[in-house]
Amino acid sequence: MDHAFTMRMSLDGGKLLDIHGPADITKESTEAIVNAANSSLLGGGGVDGAIHRAGGPAILEECRRLVAKIGQLNPGGAVTTTGGRLAAKYVIHTVGPVYSDGASGEEETLASCYRQSIQIADDHAIGSIAFPAISTGAYGYPVGAAAETAIENVAHSLSHTHHVTLVRLILFDNTDLNIYLRVAQKLCKTRSIVPLNIEKSSS
Repeated sequence: MDHAFTMRMSLDGGKLLDIHGPADITKESTEAIVNAANSSLLGGGGVDGAIHRAGGPAILEECRRLVAKIGQLNPGGAVTTTGGRLAAKYVIHTVGPVYSDGASGEEETLASCYRQSIQIADDHAIGSIAFPAISTGAYGYPVGAAAETAIENVAHSLSHTHHVTLVRLILFDNTDLNIYLRVAQKLCKTRSIVPLNIEKSSS
């Protein structure tokens, strides 16, 4: 994998928002990572399959217990399980929207994925959380539009958290990373988000 790049935005209250990649979310050492799950919570392809493979059977066992209790997880909702063998202690599972035409509630559902995941992390006194680019794979959400929704909603949610102080947006490849970086710069320029400081680093 190429050398990773991080853009770190410092926000009010000592909160941090990282855009990082190219990287593998299953290797993140944040306290929680987010799984772009499907409604069955029983595993799948892409990020979902990778997290279950890396984390081992304990994650699926907890997911089965959750499904027995709540049924399927609706798009925009979020639940938490163990991280199993992952470096992260927790996995927060959220179901993104399948992109249709951009006028069928997709943006609000995607925004809810980020807001609900951060809220559930805060409720569990989790300090740091990493997200993949939810819905941009098989669900077909345009990456630029998804990036704008992700960055704006994470920054807004961080302004209300008591425990979550670091959110990392993890991009698997350079193409998506560069789109996220461009969107972040645009949002800063239009003052949709107003970071106190921006740092850029490679590793």
